[in-house]
Amino acid sequence: MGATTKPEEPAVGIPYAYPAQAAPPPPGAAQVYYAGKNPYQAGMIPPDAIFEDPKGVPLRQTFFRDSPAPFNCVYCGSSGLTNIKSNPSLAAVVGCMMPFMLGVCFLCPSMDCLWHKHHYCPHCGEKVADFRKSDLCIVMDPPQWYERSFALPA
Repeated sequence: MGATTKPEEPAVGIPYAYPAQAAPPPPGAAQVYYAGKNPYQAGMIPPDAIFEDPKGVPLRQTFFRDSPAPFNCVYCGSSGLTNIKSNPSLAAVVGCMMPFMLGVCFLCPSMDCLWHKHHYCPHCGEKVADFRKSDLCIVMDPPQWYERSFALPA
């Protein structure tokens, strides 16, 4: 009786980066996996971003920030730009305290860029999103004071 060998079957769920008979990759080569992080959440603005009224264009995702955002309302189904209401943030209070040493707090009302933003639908009036300024150090980083809202088309 001859011994017969069965061909090896790959285990389910284990990725093979190379064929079974090939040599393994060199020790310095690392296998790269896509982690799925969204670069647009980190501040990158894509080339096909929509900043104005979408006028019926289907949107995949809206990034609500400091400016009126293009969106499709989940409550009434209309599309347009949000209305914004602001509330003071802790960053605005810190910005107010800096000149307070001189006896004047003139920055707080005029520094709307450091306030929390609440986005509302202009048609039905429902709140659709919040954009909160939670970083106290943003007072010392003027380029980050104002961030434009945008949407990605579907």
